[in-house]
Amino acid sequence: MPVYFYWGEDDFAIEKAIAVVRDRILDPLWTSFNYTVLPPDLPDAPIQALNQVMTPPFGAGGRLVWLVNTSLCQQCSDNVLSELERTVPVIPENSYLLLTSSRKPDERLKSTKILKKFAEFREFSLIPPWKTELLVQSVSQAAQTVGVKLTHSSVEMLTDAVGNNTRLLYNELEKLRLYAQGSNQPLNTDAVAQLVRNTTQNNLQLAVAIRTGDTAKALAILTDIINACEPPLRVVATLIGQFRTWLWVKLMVESGERNPQVIAKALEIGNPNRIYYLQKEIQSVSVEQLIATLPILLDLEVSLKQGASEMSALQTKVIELCQVCQRT
Repeated sequence: MPVYFYWGEDDFAIEKAIAVVRDRILDPLWTSFNYTVLPPDLPDAPIQALNQVMTPPFGAGGRLVWLVNTSLCQQCSDNVLSELERTVPVIPENSYLLLTSSRKPDERLKSTKILKKFAEFREFSLIPPWKTELLVQSVSQAAQTVGVKLTHSSVEMLTDAVGNNTRLLYNELEKLRLYAQGSNQPLNTDAVAQLVRNTTQNNLQLAVAIRTGDTAKALAILTDIINACEPPLRVVATLIGQFRTWLWVKLMVESGERNPQVIAKALEIGNPNRIYYLQKEIQSVSVEQLIATLPILLDLEVSLKQGASEMSALQTKVIELCQVCQRT
């Protein structure tokens, strides 16, 4: 297909996919003539992209026009829609249009329906932090792609360290690959512990400190996390995932469910043995307390996305969360 539409929150995975498309289509000697990148703040960027893609490539290779972070599948004016209908079906051979967006296409829009007929749509969504089994699979597959041999315990440790941060995962794997050069033995947990910065595990430690109502410890862990340049929204995502998991386990146990297999299946946890430890973790906290944490965390997420002072917002909400978990 001459049209590609890549969307999702995993910007690093999108960048890798774009690099594959770019290398396949463009001739390195003619890239400056045949490769056009149109940012979203450019006036009439969609019209310019459609005009550019109708121009046959110069020299060898093909032409690639990239419309960055487009809103065509969220809103589309009548003149752009008309140009889209006229142009997309007749894009010349060896010319390609690439559209990217962080947001899911609106299937109801005419622009989306037109692109669906001619474009290859690919989703690049981040795995939710609480879906640990999927994260482990993702880390294992990435390690095979990079060429790093890891033991099962090492894969789990690396998963704890990087969470759903694809960019960090590949950076750490490249570090491990260089370390393991010349060896055919899988890297054990000692090697991973020495080389990989474990920010996600710190995030989980923060969740534990909050759950136990230990304000001083929670604030100290938070300071370490921020000093390690961990993105605040990733901290919040980990906390939301962990408290949501605790809440669901608590609700199912209090409703009378005792079968770890059933609870694990409901929560999409691959290892039912983990349920035993989750049950122990939430013995001293009530359903009401766990429910009360989620609006606070969601309010924190909104505040950060609206540009609130990161450290101040995080500290305020961590104190508030600890106070909720201290109630008897």
